Amino acid sequence: QVQLVESGGGLVQPGGSLRLSCAASGSIFSITTMGWYRQAPGKERELVATIPSGGSANYADSVKGRFTISRDNAKNTVYLQMDSLKPEDAAVYYCHAVIRVGLEYPSTRYWGQGTQVTVSS
Repeated sequence: QVQLVESGGGLVQPGGSLRLSCAASGSIFSITTMGWYRQAPGKERELVATIPSGGSANYADSVKGRFTISRDNAKNTVYLQMDSLKPEDAAVYYCHAVIRVGLEYPSTRYWGQGTQVTVSS
């Protein structure tokens, strides 16, 4: 069984920074894409950033230049460094990963439980 466990959310003032982490554990054969989505109250879940196992990261226009996604493949962990936070960045942030549990199995998308980010003075 595969689990994604997020950490690092919290309350921050506008202009501040937070760093989210998400560690994948369990029966993992390989991980391709890892990334972050977010969902604000009353809104649909939206992509924040993704990063493939080997390649360039992809960001939503709203976070380009402020957020940085990175991953540690040895630790099956993805990070999201969030700088210059704005009130509109407040949301529940969800980690996701596309994982194969064995060579004979298809890739499957997994989600974390979500971590709350609040941006307020």
